[in-house]
Formats: sequence, C-alpha cells, structure tokens
Amino acid sequence: MIRLTTVGTGTVSPHAERTSAAYLVETGWPMVDGRWHFGEPRQNPDASDAPSTIGHRPSVCLLMDVGAGTCHRLAQFGLPWTTITHLAITHFHADHFGELPALLFAMKYGASETRTAPLTLLGPIGFGALLDKLAAAFGDWVTAPGWPLTITELHPGTPVALAPGVTLDCTRVPHTDESLAFSITTGRTRLVYTGDTGPSEALGDWAKGCDLLLAECSLPDNLAMDIHLTPTSVAALAARAQAKRLVLSHLYPPVEQVDIRAGVAASYGGPMDVARDGDVFEVGGDREVGGGGRERVRGDR
Repeated sequence: MIRLTTVGTGTVSPHAERTSAAYLVETGWPMVDGRWHFGEPRQNPDASDAPSTIGHRPSVCLLMDVGAGTCHRLAQFGLPWTTITHLAITHFHADHFGELPALLFAMKYGASETRTAPLTLLGPIGFGALLDKLAAAFGDWVTAPGWPLTITELHPGTPVALAPGVTLDCTRVPHTDESLAFSITTGRTRLVYTGDTGPSEALGDWAKGCDLLLAECSLPDNLAMDIHLTPTSVAALAARAQAKRLVLSHLYPPVEQVDIRAGVAASYGGPMDVARDGDVFEVGGDREVGGGGRERVRGDR
C-alpha cells in the first residue's frame, strides 16, 4: 500500500492556499497473516513532531521535492517530518528544492529528540555539487548533520532500493536538463510523479499502467508551452499511460480559472482529482482513498 499526501500543490507563484511542490509518500508497512498492518492517520496531533499514524510505522517515509512552505505544512498536517527516511528532488528549481536547508536545519535543531536515524538524499546528476554549495553557504551541517547521511545521484533506468520491496526509478522529462520523473513501486502497486514536465509520449509509455499518476497541470491551454502541462496535455499523458487514477498538482493561478476537469475529461475517463494542500490518497492494500472517495484526513483546512 502507498499513501500519498500532497503537502504543497502550488508553484513558485505565492498563493494563499497552495505552497510550493512537496509530496510525502509512506509505504512499506509490515504484512501479518496476509494483511497489511498500517497506522491510522491522526486528525489533530498534539505536537508538530508527533507521528502521523497510530500503530505501525512504514519503512519508507519519502518526501518528493521540498519547495517553499514545506516545513510548516508538514507540521500543520501532523506529518512525520522528524522520521523522514528519504528525500528526493526532481530538479533544481527553487520551488522544488529551496526549503531543503530549512528542513535539514529543523531536523538537527528543531526536533524534541536528537535524530540518530539515517537519511538518504536523492536527486539528479549534479545534486552532490549543489549540496556542497549549500554547505558552503549555510554550514557543514548540510552534508554532515550529525546522523548517517547518504547522497545518491539518480540515473534513469537504474532503480534504487529504498527498503526491502520498495524501489524508486526515474526517467528524464522535458523541463530542465536535469529534470526527472519518479516511480515508486512496492509489490504490484506503482505511483508515478511527473515532477515538472512538458508533453512527452515517452513519459506516458514509461508510466504505463501505474496505479496513481501524480502529474503537474501548470497552465491553461491558451498559455501552453513545451516545458509544462495543461488540462489537454495532461489528459493525453494519463490516457497514454492508462493510469488508473490521476491526481493533478503544481497549479499556477491562471489554470485555476478554467474548468480543469472538463479539459481533462475530454480524453481521459479515469478517476481524477485536483489536489489541495493536505489531501491524502491511498492505493493498494486492503483499502483505497482518493478519486471519487477522497478523504481529507490530515488537518482541518
């Protein structure tokens, strides 16, 4: 089972209700007697660093991208920011990685207990050099925080094992030279995150048959460009991928002024949601949340 929380569904444009890109993936719960055992989401945790679930914890708590506003959204929605196991960056635009130093600083100095658990940072080629520059600007704690830190540069077609039975793979997408899309797979369940991308048949083929496609939908069709998606082009992507569920994010203000659902429905007939900050989607396991049965289970915004 994979649980996705859309922590930040906005862009670089300041927005009263959408912070910049950030998505938390929790997976790797234990199986006992043939059934997955996972915790129930907390509604209103008593402390900002309280665990997000009661009961079993997942072996993988992966934050994909960490744009402006991520740290406070994680706390607001009662998400387990102190026990994040992996952090993966799709590309080097500020609205996707800009709050990385703040999150590492919070883990080191802002938690009630000293962290000892390892943390893995993953990103495109050049990610190590970027982290070295951040360390030069902010301090050695960026790359030597006082707990085991692994820095991994991702290569398309070379899957990385996040935990037993959980893998992350990536493919290049048309946005910046380094831009990647991610795929998280556990058992027969697969989530694909486009990151920022333009129209790409190759991406649709790579995402074929995914259980959940988390896709950017940056602009309305009248502002279409080759490095972002619109309702029409994201629908074409989802249809080519034969995605079982489509979740839209990374929304600039102009696209919120059009009928996104109608634009998508013209060529994609599957379940679709326009995500908000704090929405939760679950696929696989014994239950599913999302699509037509979406539940807002974190916070009360």
